[in-house]
Amino acid sequence: MTWYPLALPPQAGRRFLVTGANAGLGFFTAARLAAAGAHVVLAGRSAERLDAARSAIREVRPAASVEAIVIDLSSQASVLRATDALLAVEPFDGIVANAGMVHTPSTRELSPDGDELVLATNVLGHFTMLARLVPHLTLGARVVSMGSLSSRLSTFRMSDLQLEHGYDSWRAYAQSKIATQLLGFELDRRLRAAGVAVSSVVAQPGYSVGGLTPTVPGVNEPDRGKRLRDSFQLWAQGKHRGAEIALHALTAPEVTGGQYWGPRYLTRGRPALQRPTRTSTSATIGARFWTFAEETTGREFTVGA
Repeated sequence: MTWYPLALPPQAGRRFLVTGANAGLGFFTAARLAAAGAHVVLAGRSAERLDAARSAIREVRPAASVEAIVIDLSSQASVLRATDALLAVEPFDGIVANAGMVHTPSTRELSPDGDELVLATNVLGHFTMLARLVPHLTLGARVVSMGSLSSRLSTFRMSDLQLEHGYDSWRAYAQSKIATQLLGFELDRRLRAAGVAVSSVVAQPGYSVGGLTPTVPGVNEPDRGKRLRDSFQLWAQGKHRGAEIALHALTAPEVTGGQYWGPRYLTRGRPALQRPTRTSTSATIGARFWTFAEETTGREFTVGA
């Protein structure tokens, strides 16, 4: 663990949006960017938890340039309201599409728009957000989508993406993360084809757990039992270290579009270039899922038009 923390390039004058920034990986990603001098917009669905995250960042660095915006990614209406506000301010130099449900419902639930809840929250909300905000990025900007090791442990049922014919909480999560990776790689292909000077990168944070993460009041407060249980997981790391993968993908000069970054030892360790699954990088499946997302959300995502 002697590699932590990574030395980030100076970020003064740059603007970033981080979803799910009120806790976990998103919080530590946002806090590190703010410490490096960036202006960071913290996005999450709870105004109270966003206030706690913003206060925690400023407690350590009073001059940090951070603001918050409420986005409930399970609701297309909420995403549209938030992106309307974000389109009215200066462009972003990068987006970390981090937010998502990890503790998925035991039974199938629906979003306000009638979609399977995990798919709506982890994928479709980000799809609509990016469709609106990618044109609002600066030249050379990066989009980082947060994938998962679970993409290696599940099949991808293109014929039942809404899980209407067999819901399982694990499949709901794993399939949503495969879809997230598909969209990240497909976005980069489309950006390249359109000649747009923006890149899309996918990152997986390894096995990052709360019990190995520093206590941050209002943000990360695991009890003693959680800390004890997580201390036996020698293959795990804290979420503050897992966040370094996204930070590297977002800011390191050697990173290029279409790459897949994760921990050196798969579940933990410094950032390393990795090989994603063939399903995640399939141009055919990526195009099919892109069409599905457009049809399901009712919104076109045209790159470079």
